[in-house]
Parts: sequence; structure tokens; C-alpha cells
Amino acid sequence: MTAPIGAIGAAAAFPPLGAVGAAGATAGTAATTPATGAVAAANAAAAQSASGSFGQVLGNALSGVQNLQTNADHLAVQAATGNLNSVTNYMVAANQADVATQLTVAVRNNAVQAFQQIMNMQV
Repeated sequence: MTAPIGAIGAAAAFPPLGAVGAAGATAGTAATTPATGAVAAANAAAAQSASGSFGQVLGNALSGVQNLQTNADHLAVQAATGNLNSVTNYMVAANQADVATQLTVAVRNNAVQAFQQIMNMQV
């Protein structure tokens, strides 16, 4: 059995994805890493979106995922050119972007499945 449609909207109530990566950072490095800058932006967007409509919440969540992907891509370019100071910054950013993408795909799959169930209902 699948989750009801209301449960899909509850995904916005989860803590921001950046909180996972920030918890794993060591003391003193969290404020200085480029990855946490994207995390702070994602957290701020999540806090602002909590009071908006479902469409605004969804749009803000997707832009947060895009910001995490952009940050990981930027750090990957720095690593490829030899300008990256710490490989851990890239690894954290890449993992955050990966987890955010996986969560986005899972929410999308649940939404599509719920839509298909609604369309299959007899009137």
C-alpha cells in the first residue's frame, strides 16, 4: 500500500538536507567550508518556504537541490583544475547533492504513483 497524497506534502516537514552534512562537519570548519554556504542557503530557503503554499514549498525545495548540485559542480571544477584546498569539501558537497537528488526522485515517484492510483479510481 502506498502513502496517501497528504503524506507526500509532509516531506517538506523533514529537516533540510543540509542539516545532515552540517552535523558531520568538524567543529571550526563548518563556517569556513564552501559546502556549508550552500547548506545555509538551502536552510534559509526551507525556513522561508515552510509558510508558503505547496507550489512554493516544492519550488523552493527544487531550487535548493539545484543549489547543492551547482555547488558540487563548482567544487568538482576546482578539484579538476587543482584549485581545491580540501577534498573533503568536495566530498561533502557531492554527497549532499546526491542525497538531495535521491530524495527528490523518491518524492516524485510517490507523487506519480499517487496520481496513477487516483486516475484508476472508479467514479
